Amino acid sequence: MTDTKKLGRPRTFDYDEALMQAMSVFWTKGYDGASLRDLTQAMGITGPSLYAAFGDKRELYLKTIDLYADVDGCAPVVAFETEEDITKAIKGFLSEVVHYATEHESGAKGCFLASSVVTTVGQVEGVAERVEAAIEDTEKRLAARFDREIEKGTLPADFPSRERAALLYDLRQGYMFRGRAGWSGERMQQDLDSRIQMLLSH
Repeated sequence: MTDTKKLGRPRTFDYDEALMQAMSVFWTKGYDGASLRDLTQAMGITGPSLYAAFGDKRELYLKTIDLYADVDGCAPVVAFETEEDITKAIKGFLSEVVHYATEHESGAKGCFLASSVVTTVGQVEGVAERVEAAIEDTEKRLAARFDREIEKGTLPADFPSRERAALLYDLRQGYMFRGRAGWSGERMQQDLDSRIQMLLSH
């Protein structure tokens, strides 16, 4: 007798795209405001498919946070890391931030973590650890980029890399807040050069 295993029905949707759509719903409506109906409609899947692929609402929410931290929210950091000229690197970082704050393809403005996710710290298990890790990991990457300039000799040996990394991250959050408040990208771009000089001053 041949032993055969019953195979599950293959997915008929793009997992990452569905997750991105769920993130957009949480971003615009918040965790409590996002109903399962809202989520399944945006994701283009049924309730059973959602549970089978993503788990319950909380698990889906945590997966969207991971997606944003690992992929979506890292574009400014990548721009900062890959540009060799430090002045251009900072400008590239802040320009990407302004773009995210005002023209994100989801239609939401600001930062998903700062404007939406952080409101559920202490309410949804697993969120606080993810927000803390996102801040810590980002600041470490920013500081490492400044350290590269110290090694090259373009920044002084006693340049406060970690402190300026934290300041750059805080500037990012400030731009995100302004985007949430309705500021235009053009308006926020006006003072980038002075912010860059402040960040590199010693």
